Formats: sequence, C-alpha cells, structure tokens
Amino acid sequence: MFLMGTNVLIAQSDDAKLILPGEKHFKNIKQLSFGGENAETYFSLEGDKFSFQSTRDSLKCDQIFVMNLDGSDLKMVSTGKGRTTCAYFLPGGKEVVYASTHLGGDDCPPKPDFSKGYVWALYDTYDIFKVNVETGELTQLTFEKGYDAEATVSPKGDKIVFTSTRDGDIEIYTMNLDGSDVKKLTDEPGYDGGAFFSPDGSKIVYRASRFEDEKSLKAYQDLLAQGLIRPSVLDIYVMDADGSNKIRVTNNGAANFAPFFHPDGKRIIFSSNLHDNRSRNFDLYIINIDGTGLERISFDEEFDGFPMFSPDGKKLVFSSNRNGSQPGETNVFIVDWVE
Repeated sequence: MFLMGTNVLIAQSDDAKLILPGEKHFKNIKQLSFGGENAETYFSLEGDKFSFQSTRDSLKCDQIFVMNLDGSDLKMVSTGKGRTTCAYFLPGGKEVVYASTHLGGDDCPPKPDFSKGYVWALYDTYDIFKVNVETGELTQLTFEKGYDAEATVSPKGDKIVFTSTRDGDIEIYTMNLDGSDVKKLTDEPGYDGGAFFSPDGSKIVYRASRFEDEKSLKAYQDLLAQGLIRPSVLDIYVMDADGSNKIRVTNNGAANFAPFFHPDGKRIIFSSNLHDNRSRNFDLYIINIDGTGLERISFDEEFDGFPMFSPDGKKLVFSSNRNGSQPGETNVFIVDWVE
C-alpha cells in the first residue's frame, strides 16, 4: 500500500534538471518509468534487478513487474488478476515474493471509501505468494484469514518479514522462505508494518502507530473493523530480528513511512511529511538509528517516497511525482548516492 500525491511538473528532456535545489546527495539521476503509478521499487539482494508494483496501460490496479537497473527487460510476473503489492526478490534472483488478492476474485477489489478521509484498505483477501520470474510457477505461502502482505526478505536469505491481521490487530511476523515457522514480533495496539531487515539481518526497521488516549485507540479499532487504516501519524521504530529491544526512532507527529537501512546499518532513510504534516507533500529524510542527525534529502513539491539503497550503498532508487506527464503520475528514479 502506498501514498500518492499530485504532480505539477512538466516533462523535461534533461535528466539533470530532475535534481532539485538542495538535493546534494543526488547525482546522475535517471527516470526508469514513464506513465501510470509506479512504486515500491526494490533492489534484488544481489543488486542487479528491481521488483516493483505498477498500474499502467490497461491495468486497473497494481500488478508486479521486474526490470533491470536501467529499466530494460521489463516483465510483468504477477497473474494480472486481483490487486498486488510489495514485491521483493528472494535470494538468487529467480523468485519474487509478493501479496495478491487474486484468490478472492479476478477483479480489482473496490477502492476504500474516502468519505472517511484519507484511508488505506487492508484487503482481507491478500495472501503472500512467491513466483518464479522465468517460468511463472506460483506458490502460496500464507493461508490465514485476513490481510497478509508487506513481505520483504532478510539479506541473510533465511527469513521473510511481513504484516498480518491474523490475530486481530496489524502486527509484524517472520517466517521461513517456504512459509513455515511463523513468529509474531509485535503486540502493542496499533499498526505495525512496512518492515525491512538491516544489512546483516540482525535488526528490523518498521513504521507504527501508537495512541495516547482511549478515544484515538477506539477510532483506530473502529476503522480496522472495516478493513481500513488512517495513516496520518506513523513513526519509525527499530527492533531486533526476534522482536526484542524495540526502539522508537521518530516522534514528530507526522506520517513517517517506507524506512530502509543504509548499508552501514547505522542510518535509516524514510519518507515523511514532517515539514508540512497537514499535507501530502512527502520528502525523503535520513536519520541515525538512535534518532539523532535528521537530514532532509529531497525537495520536490509533491511526493517522494519508497527509498531504497543498493546493497553497496552507491545508488538510491525512489518513487516520485516529479516530471510526470499528467497529475497523479508516479515514476521510478535511480540516482548515484553522494555522501
């Protein structure tokens, strides 16, 4: 699931113009997608391919694609049925794990009711699958009733971390690559999700909502009963890979999401509207794991999100509304990272 803004920029032929004033960590930017909604673009563990979700061409909702780092060899690897989200390569680059609603029906599930404000839908028909990107062979990994999605893989190549409502709240779990040995890592009331392992697999970074009063908690639980969540305030947390030693990294009243470790394991890059937490103007930020050293990285007037470093830390991929051909378009960009 992901946040979208609107786009006000005009298409430019010179990629260098896509680096905005203040974006000193960006160099040699390249746009990899052109048109539609493209997001959650993640490097393979070997750093040579991308998986991502896209609504493009005749698609009515997101399907899963893979491509090379230069945007070539683009291929849809999901079934084309239902809605999909959160794709991630397994070790070896031959299989991708992702979530899909296709067992609940061929059509896209209905969009959430925005009369309730800006909300995300937690479709209870989501289950997690893995697909062989060459043969298309599909294997189901989760079978529980409720939302199972947001799966990513440890660089150690031994565990999948994912989000589920199987126990009544939105919690984080791990499982083996074949779906066995499921373990629950979080248990506080509120949304816990969007998790990624640290480079050495010893820690997990994630986003979470917490509530200071019963009224706020009840509002969250009432929405959850309808399969919805309002992501207006989310903070970044870190825990050990077994769920112990939970640390709150941000506490700024904003919507902080899509956290990812820098390869040094000491910093976290993420997306936030903290400079204007009443709007959907999201930018990229980086922060030390202990919550110090916050720095703004991107300065687009609309949406920058889903940042991920290459395994060697030399490149950064992210999604942005910059340079779209029409309002609401979100594309994938890759840059050289400058320390």
